[in-house]
Amino acid sequence: MIPLTRDEGTSARYLTVREVAGTLRVSNMTVYRLINAGELPAVRIGKSFRLREDDVNSYLSERYTQAG
Repeated sequence: MIPLTRDEGTSARYLTVREVAGTLRVSNMTVYRLINAGELPAVRIGKSFRLREDDVNSYLSERYTQAG
């Protein structure tokens, strides 16, 4: 997990693992694996994780490939 500075995250939109999994059309376990591998930054709140929408979008844009 990446520690947040005071200015980060104040205006960010946070998503649950379930929301991210639904958006990416993958299982919750896949999202948990990405978090645990350090590929997708997350904040732990109690027993659950929250992911910044910007981080999810960055993750996707870094992996974008053009076919053909």
